[in-house]
This record gives sequence, C-alpha cells and structure tokens, in this order.
Amino acid sequence: MTDILICPAAEIFDSAAVETLIAQFDRDRPGEFRKLLVKHLLDARKAGMETIAAAFRANPLAAESAKRTYTWLTDQLVLTAWRVATEMLHPLSNPTAGERLSLIAVGGYGRGEMAPFSDVDLLFLTPHKITPWSESVIESMLYILWDLRLKVGHASRTVRDCIRLGGEDFTIRTALLEHRLLAGDKRLARDLDTKLQKDLFQGSEREFVEAKLEERDDRHKKQGGQRYMVEPNIKEGKGGLRDLQSLYWIAKYVHHVDHSSELVDLGVFRPEEYETFVRAENFLWATRCHLHLVSNRPQEQLAFDLQVEVASAMGYVDKGGRRAVEHFMQDYFLHATEVGDLTRIFLTSLEADHTKGPPLIDRFFRRQRRVKAGYSVIHGRLAIVDDTAFLADKLNILRLFEEGLRSELLIHPDAMRLVKANLHLIDDDMRRNPAAAKLFLDLLLRHGNPERALRRMNELGVLGAFLPEFKTIVAMMQFNMYHHYTVDEHTIQVIHHLAEIERGELGEELPVSTDIIESGIDRKVLFVALLLHDIGKGRDEDHSILGARIARTVAPRLGLNKKECETVEWLVRYHLLMSDMAQKRDIADPRTVRDFAKAVKTVERLNLLCVLTVCDIRGVGPNTWNNWKAALLRALYRQTRRALEGGMEALNRENRGAEAKKLLRQTLKDWPVKDLRAETARHYPPYWQGLHVTAHLAFANLLRDLGDAAIAIDLHPDEDRDATRVCFAMADHPGIFSRMCGALSLVGANVVDARTFTTKDGFATAAFWIQDAEGSPYEASKLPRLQSMIQKTLQGEVKAREAIKSRDKIKKRERAFRVPTHITFDNDGSEIYTIIEVDTRDRPGLLFDLTRTLANANVYISSAVIATYGEQVVDSFYVKDMFGLKFHSPTKQKSLENKLRDAIEKGAERARS
Repeated sequence: MTDILICPAAEIFDSAAVETLIAQFDRDRPGEFRKLLVKHLLDARKAGMETIAAAFRANPLAAESAKRTYTWLTDQLVLTAWRVATEMLHPLSNPTAGERLSLIAVGGYGRGEMAPFSDVDLLFLTPHKITPWSESVIESMLYILWDLRLKVGHASRTVRDCIRLGGEDFTIRTALLEHRLLAGDKRLARDLDTKLQKDLFQGSEREFVEAKLEERDDRHKKQGGQRYMVEPNIKEGKGGLRDLQSLYWIAKYVHHVDHSSELVDLGVFRPEEYETFVRAENFLWATRCHLHLVSNRPQEQLAFDLQVEVASAMGYVDKGGRRAVEHFMQDYFLHATEVGDLTRIFLTSLEADHTKGPPLIDRFFRRQRRVKAGYSVIHGRLAIVDDTAFLADKLNILRLFEEGLRSELLIHPDAMRLVKANLHLIDDDMRRNPAAAKLFLDLLLRHGNPERALRRMNELGVLGAFLPEFKTIVAMMQFNMYHHYTVDEHTIQVIHHLAEIERGELGEELPVSTDIIESGIDRKVLFVALLLHDIGKGRDEDHSILGARIARTVAPRLGLNKKECETVEWLVRYHLLMSDMAQKRDIADPRTVRDFAKAVKTVERLNLLCVLTVCDIRGVGPNTWNNWKAALLRALYRQTRRALEGGMEALNRENRGAEAKKLLRQTLKDWPVKDLRAETARHYPPYWQGLHVTAHLAFANLLRDLGDAAIAIDLHPDEDRDATRVCFAMADHPGIFSRMCGALSLVGANVVDARTFTTKDGFATAAFWIQDAEGSPYEASKLPRLQSMIQKTLQGEVKAREAIKSRDKIKKRERAFRVPTHITFDNDGSEIYTIIEVDTRDRPGLLFDLTRTLANANVYISSAVIATYGEQVVDSFYVKDMFGLKFHSPTKQKSLENKLRDAIEKGAERARS
C-alpha cells in the first residue's frame, strides 16, 4: 500500500522508533510503559497528520493518495495498539479455539478511504461468546486508541451475530460489505467472508438495492432535496460522496466487484462515463479532505465561510469578474450533476436485469400511455426504439423532450444517455434551423410545464449546446446570502413560477399577475425574456446591459420578429427596474411613479415587466417573496397604470392630499368638528400624501391631548404587508429619527420602511414598518413588551449607542461575504428631496449609525426606504439640509459621503470584533 502514499512512509510514521520503544517493555511495570507508548503514538500521530496535510496542500487535488495515506497512518496506530495489547499487556502463549480473535476494519475505514477526521470503525470478531482474554485485549486496545484521540466505533461479535444483525439492519450489512482484515485469526475472517456471501448477501440483492435507494431518497430529503443547495453537505447531500458510495455498495453487492473500474467490463459504464465517475469522486474527496483540514474537525457541510477557505486551498483564484469561491462552487455543482447522471445510468442497468423494481408509478398504472412512432414505453418511461434512426435526424433530440411533455412520461435513462453522448450533433446548422427554433419555443409555450423539459435538457447539456450563451451560467453560483440557487436553476425556477401563474394556481396569492395573464399578454416574449434575463451574469460587466446585447443575438435565432426582439431586449436590459423602484424608492412620492412611467412608456411593457419581476423575485428562493414586496409592487403597478392610461396629472400631490383628508373625516365622524379641523390643519402636505388612512387615524389618536414631554407609541400588525407598523408621536427635536432607529435596533427589529413628519405645532410623527429576525410581523403577544422596551430607550433609560455594541455583530459563517459600499446622491428622483442611496453590508446597528451620522451633520430625514438582499442592504434616505434645500453642492455631497463611509467602516470593524 505504501506505493500510493502522498509522501514517503518514513516521513509519516517512524516504525523503527516504535520498535525501539517496544523493546524497552518491562512486564513488571506495564502501566508506565503504556503511558510512554501513548505519549509517543500521540506525538507520532500529530506529526504524521501534519506531514500528510502539508503534502496534500502542496498537491491539493491528490485526493486518492491523501485518503489512502490517512488510512495507512491509522493502520499503523491501530496495529501498534493491537500488538501491544495481544503480545505485551495480555500475552497468551497457548490460546484455545474459543480464544481466537480477528481485528477487522469496516465501513469507510474498511474500504481504505479516510478523511483527516473520519471515524475508525472496528469489528472484533470471535468464534463464540467473548472470553475474558478477548475482553481484556479489546478493552486495553480501545483505551489506547481513545487516548490517541481517535473517534472509534466498535463492536464485538461472533460470525453468527454478524449474519443475524446484518439481516435486521441495512446499515450494519453495508458496513460488513466493506470489511478488511487488519490482524488476528485469518481462518475466522475467512469464515465470516464465506457466511456473509452464502447466508446474508446471496439472494437478497433486490432487497438491498431497494433499501439503499430508499435510504438515499430519505437522505436527500433531509438535506433539502436540491442538488444546488448553496451550503451543500459534501457527504450526505444530493450528488455528494454518499451517492457515489451507494453506487459502489450496490455494485459490490449485486455484481461482486472489488473496484468500481470493473463496472466498465460489465458494460454498466462506458469508459468515458467511468472517467467522469473518477473525476467526480476525486474532486469530492479532495473537497472533503480540505474541508476537514480548514475547519479542524469532521465538518461535512460546506458553509459559506468554509467555501472561501476550501477554494483557496484547492488553488482557485479570482478571475473574470468572479471570486475564486464562485469558480470552485461552479465546479462542485457540475460534478454533483455528473453524479446524478451516473446514478441514473447505473439504476437503469439494475432495472434491465430486474435487480431493481420499476418506478412506483408504473406499478400503480399498468396501462401504457400511447406514444408517437419511434418511441416506446419501458418501465413507465419514454424510450427510443432505434438509436440509429433517432440520430439520423438531429432535430429528434428536441423532439424527445417535447414527446416527454406531451405524453407526461419521464425520459428513460438510456435515451438520456444516448442524447448526452451525441451533443456534438447540435451544431450551428441546427441552431439556425427555424424548425429547431419552433420545437424549442413549443417546449416553452405549448405543454404547461416547460420547467420539466428545461431542467432535464440542462442536466444533459442540451440547453447549453442549443443556446451556447446559456452554457456560461450553468451551475454558476452567486456567492451571497440572497440567491438560494445557481443562476441556471434560478432561471428554470422563474419559468416554473410563470407556468404556475398561467395554470391559474396562484390567483389568490398573485391577483395582479394572474389578471395580466388572463387579459392577454405576449407569452412568447415573456418566456424568452425570462429565459435570458440573467444570461449576462458572471462577467466583469453589468449583467443587465450584457444580457440585453446577448438577447439581441439570441431572440432572432429563436424566430422572434423585430418588434418581439426589441421588447425582449428591453425587458432583459431593465428586468430589475420595477423591483428597484418598488423597493429602493418612496412610491408615495409622485415623482417616483412619474419617472417609472416615463421609462416603461406603455401598458403592454408595464404588464410584461410586472409579471417578469414577480417571477424573478419568487425564483430567488423560498420565502424571498412576501406580502411586503407584493404590496409595494401592486401599488407601483396600479399607480403607474393609472398614469399611463389617464395621464400624469393623475399623480398630482394636491389631489392625493385632499382625498386623504376626506377619508380621515369620514373615519372620524364621531369627533367634534373643532378637533377634526385642528387635526387636518396641523400637518404639512407630505404627511397626507405619504401615509394610508389607517396611519392617519393612528396619529390622530396619538396626538390628541399629547403633552410636550410625552411619548406616544402605537404598534399595529400590518398583515397586508407582512410587517408590524410602529407609529411614534412626540415633541420634535434634532436627531429624533435616529433615536427611534436606535430604539428599534435594540429590540432586534428589522426596519423595512420609515416615514417621518413634523407638525405645524412642534410635534414629530414617524411611522416605521418593522419585521422580526425571521422577516415576519411580530406576534401580537410580544407587542406589549416590545412597546415597553422602545419607550424606555426613547425616554433615555437605556443609551442606544452603548447598548447596541454587544448586539451589532456579524455571524462567523457570514463574514466571508464581501459587499463594497456605494453611496449616491440623486437630485432628480424627487421634486423636494435629495435621495441619498447607501448600498453596503448589512448588520444590526447599521441604520442607527447612518441616521445618527446624518443627524449630527444637520440633515433632515423625511423618509427611509430599506431594501435587503441577504447580506446586502440598500438604505435610501429622502433628505434636506438644515435650510430645507436639496444637497446640490458636490463639496457638501463629498463631505457627507465621507462621514457616512467612516461610520460604516467603524461599525463594520466593531461588528467583526
């Protein structure tokens, strides 16, 4: 075995030094010897592990050698402990037949595959009931191994025990499948081999396969069920090492192979498919070993912070506008996909020899579906009758996926295998063929579930072959906490959400989008725009601009006419516009809607962009879409549509203010006329234009009879927006908005929107919409305590600036994310205010730091709009200077920017400490 070690054996473990130590054994002082031995072996293990790690870091992809070397070092330690226990501590000169003992490695250790912190699984095999001598040997051995800080899993069993327990438990049976004799009685070990094959394995192949597949499905479900989990489990996740090991276990059990390479001779894998197996296995093992080393423990989850370190250890570097970690994770996901392909191929071979049963659905529905000529149904899946005839017409590659959708059958793995082996047929002639373009568009438009075909086409490489521009984003990870999927999977998810809307499944949840679809829309333009909207990602250029250029080339190739191509290009170029306007700007400001309407120009484009935006946000990941985003987009859509259809004068501020006062009068019919007249007269125009009547009502009640020193607070669940609305009323003074932000930060609230106003009689009114740490409204039972804590902070009982320091921390796993700070000043986006947009790394105390900095600079904040994208946040402040003017002066802007950047940097430093 020493010929495959990652470095010379003598550098890893000094056998001669151990021999010298053993030669000093004194039978009269065993305890002292044992102590010396453990110290020596502990030092030897530490030095050996460091030597292997250094050699592996120097050759970071030598996973095969690394895992064999870790196994070899473990063997030396275990065998030394065995020798000491059997020959020195408990020597037995004339053992009886019942005192025979075999030391056997099982599981991954038995297979000879170990990562730096893998478990050491041992089986102590006895012929009959364990004897006192065997018990003493096992106990002494285990104590030595535990003192060496090895994580030992062990069992003492007879051959009969192994057969019985293996028959009851598939985990035990799998471990026994990979046993390896280390030391002890060879005849007893051979007896185990014979009995396992004869009494346990033989005749139970189908049972074992079904159990392993069920175990795999349960494991995948537990790990999230997705191959593209952004923090995948390298061992247990979909497409991970356990999937490859399961293939080997089944192959060994069914075909009696000792090495996976034998599957080529058996015809299960083609040579090139086996090469894929080896590459995937090597990459995953290299990743796992580096993951153990950088985390210094048996870590299997590729957490965000560890991804950065593993990528560096494996030699990845930043290039092409993307971080090293993004290149690394793209390779990881590509290998995970290959593992899925290999699994399909292998399971098909098992079905062919009836070792695995047909799919469950086929057992329920025996009646075969009718398929077109050239296809057949095998085990309930769509198969190709004649490979040669199929490949004679390259368009059949696309027709296969259409027939799968039409017949509602899954495609047979043999058919997928044939397609993948012949991707070279998809050439420029085929890409320019109008018939091919029509077939592709039919996949999107005709059958109601295009995502099924797209996902399979993507996994097989067909999508990237037919649209070479798409290939760049396949398995591309975006290293942030906002996007839950790779770019290609996000694109397919987005199309899935559009198909859901078209099928009428989301009418209650998405009434506006459903109405748009039902009223008629250019489906071809919308589907193609969704397919291409992120195609420009991963380059060192704005992906919307690059994507629009790519769309200009791809859309005509797909058969769209000039007008359709122009619309697709516009949608790709501006696919973030509506989301940005709704989430980063104050849509209560008429200027926001007016500018958006001017950019969109027509109701047709507004409809297309609205549906695209909804699908794009929903496709980011679970729970990204919520009522808050829905309310913002609906409001922006309805106001913009009204402006486009009725003219821009429909957005007039005075009209809005008059309507708001009228509504409040109707709501407060029981108020005396004098009080009502005082309430409607005390506020400036922006107050009436920026809030809903429910907030006007809350402030009216808070301000009524409010004393100069009093602080009035109203907390109300705003279920339509998935937030809790907090209304403050108190005497106005400088920095009040910042103090409110500090109070809310201290209670752990996430501010998503805020408006502040002053009254003509010297009071400040402010409305905040907040969410808890989970992004949900606060439960009603928590509101009284929340109100009490806010009140104490505002009354000065708690100093926000000091108290917030202990809470303003960034979690360790989130520290690897980089978010550059961008600060812009916009004097055109509002008629009255300068909009300061701060795009930076989010943290608990950020809003408080920013508002305190602005307050100290004598900046009046009218409103704040907060948009959060994972670890990134965009805080937009609508502000004036102390004279009520905009910030036009470049000098003033630069001074303010420097102060904000200084506050951000100091806060970030505090959060990392």
